[in-house]
Amino acid sequence: MGLLVAGLIVFLGVHLLRVLSEDQRSRLIQTYGPLAFKGAYSIVSVVGLILIVAGYAAARTDPVILYTPPTGMAHAASLLTLVAFVLLVAAYIPGNWFLLKLKHPMTLAVKTWALGHLLANGGLHDLLLFGGFLVWAILVFRSARKRPPVLNPGLADGLPAVIASKPSSLLGTLATLGIGIGAWAWFAFQGHALLIGVAPFAR
Repeated sequence: MGLLVAGLIVFLGVHLLRVLSEDQRSRLIQTYGPLAFKGAYSIVSVVGLILIVAGYAAARTDPVILYTPPTGMAHAASLLTLVAFVLLVAAYIPGNWFLLKLKHPMTLAVKTWALGHLLANGGLHDLLLFGGFLVWAILVFRSARKRPPVLNPGLADGLPAVIASKPSSLLGTLATLGIGIGAWAWFAFQGHALLIGVAPFAR
């Protein structure tokens, strides 16, 4: 469990830098340059992610079960993860309705993904992983909403920043829905079992 906790502290900690201290982040970029900052940021993120994956896998072999979710929670989790996939895709397709109206669909995707998994899993390692990401996403979303929009839509620290007055594109919205639903279907019925070792609909 220690590896998982360490990974969460490292990964989520570095991704909270802008939330905790915008001035400190700006000073680091000014002192070391944007390329060096991004390089260090990426390295720390990868290290944290590796620790999370290794720690979660190890914790699953000898889990501490805190509660047993009702059967119906699995269906709620499936619906929430479907929403999460659509929101995640929305962060990368220009002009879609979700991006223009919600402003930060990637962060909302993390929130719905984490909440869905918390509803369907009752292990201590699940609470640490998904609870940690849920709290992180809430903090980041609140911080992002306080910042003014940028002139050029794009990803900043993994978060889309857009001009709300731009009209949404029907094609972009349909593409977002199609790709998001398709990606969710593949991951739910095949990818999750291949990559995570758990088949959600085989429970």
